[in-house]
Amino acid sequence: MPSSPPPAHRGPTEHETRERILSAAYEHFGQFGYDKTTVSELSRAIGYSKAYIYRFFESKQAIGEAICGQCLQKVVEDATTAAAEATSSAEALRRLVRAIAAKGRELLDEHRKLYDVAANSAAERWGSYLSFERSIQLLLEQIILAGRESGEFERKTPLDETSRAILLVLQPFVNLTMLPYNRADFPQGAEEVSNLILRSLAP
Repeated sequence: MPSSPPPAHRGPTEHETRERILSAAYEHFGQFGYDKTTVSELSRAIGYSKAYIYRFFESKQAIGEAICGQCLQKVVEDATTAAAEATSSAEALRRLVRAIAAKGRELLDEHRKLYDVAANSAAERWGSYLSFERSIQLLLEQIILAGRESGEFERKTPLDETSRAILLVLQPFVNLTMLPYNRADFPQGAEEVSNLILRSLAP
């Protein structure tokens, strides 16, 4: 019997193409900075035309948002893991603040060009940064609810008001534009802010 024809070569999927573009952007932003990287340079680096890149990302900012989202999601994941390992709500909040401060300083000190992208997202209120803030607020709400159920925290103040107020207090560590002005306060400053918050939450 005649043999079956070999399967047709499968080209890269849309997901694979997007990841390749983001990988090239991550390297270029990390080496040259967001402002000094152009879509033309990315197209040359990965062998795609600018028009083809624009099929997946409508602008350089859209690429920056995706890169920023990945960096900030790592902060959220580390903060979530740190809080989950605590044996009390008070300790969960301390661990959350500690993790956010530590990851922010790591980004600032070890990945300065990528930090600049993330700081730009905070300054211009990109969707990736707003999503990051919302994720942190949701984590705070979970910790507060658990603390109220265990009797560790007061129950009179509305939950959304409490979480928003704490998020405001945490801006020196959450708002990436503020990190360079507060880096000298790590980690002691994070601990002192945690103490202040916990005193306000006491029943």
